[in-house]
Amino acid sequence: MTPAIAIDVRELTRRFGPLTAVDGVSFQIAYGEIFGFLGANGSGKSTTLRMLCGILASTSGRATVGGFDINTQSEQVKAAIGYVSQRFSLYSDLTVQENLRFFGRIYDLAGKVLENRIEAVLAITGLKPFRQKLAGILSGGWKQKLALANAILHEPKILFLDEATAGIDPLSRRAMWEVLYELAAQGVALFVTTHYMEEAERCHQIAFISSGKILKIGSPSELKRTVSGQLLQVQCQPLMKASHLFEKLPGVLSVTAYGTALHLNTQDPVAVKNRVEATAKANAIHIESLQPISASLEDVFATLEVDRS
Repeated sequence: MTPAIAIDVRELTRRFGPLTAVDGVSFQIAYGEIFGFLGANGSGKSTTLRMLCGILASTSGRATVGGFDINTQSEQVKAAIGYVSQRFSLYSDLTVQENLRFFGRIYDLAGKVLENRIEAVLAITGLKPFRQKLAGILSGGWKQKLALANAILHEPKILFLDEATAGIDPLSRRAMWEVLYELAAQGVALFVTTHYMEEAERCHQIAFISSGKILKIGSPSELKRTVSGQLLQVQCQPLMKASHLFEKLPGVLSVTAYGTALHLNTQDPVAVKNRVEATAKANAIHIESLQPISASLEDVFATLEVDRS
């Protein structure tokens, strides 16, 4: 492992009896990189994260986090990382500052060093005006910022965020990501699990996992270029009736619903466009718009899932 690599994973596998939850995954994350780990519930995301955090031993394969082996040096791994989960787990009956002082002592920080670090994390997260507020009365977004402030209090160079922005409003998510970008600029490696594709777009590198296996790894732009065929977006009503009919048309590789629109992955968009219009007319489907579009990360994921089926 080179000094620039924060997390190095080689054929990492975890079995629970006959179930293989994580199946030979491999990837590297550099310092200063934001790595998005995407997959459906039960795909192996949480098991991978627990192994990398030194909480769960692997069955086979190997991984180092901050240069420490996750199986033989798990305590060093835990000391070297920061962790933010979806569930707020700090003390609601303590103030923001009291929480940070309490956990700072757990990190073996004390005196002027601790007070300086508290001031630094309050500044970077924007929590200074809330320092005397009870943690329990903060909004969801500010609670997550407090969790983030706590996670970086001991200046870890590797940070794990497990669905950390789930359930908070879009403005709070954007503010959280501004802090994450600042941390990355300071050389912190960030491992992020998320269900939000717009968040995945912000990552430098993304890995899609399904049934314990990595399906694809790359930058957002690289992954979008891997979508075979060309996409048509169809705004129409009734949506699901149209979806069932359009997916049977010759030249349609897959159909995915996005809000009030369908994305049709096609081999020949001109020919498919004519077939869509004819099918809609014959089946009382109202088309509001029909146009070619570029692939999104959701299209990438949908295509990967279709290819596996």
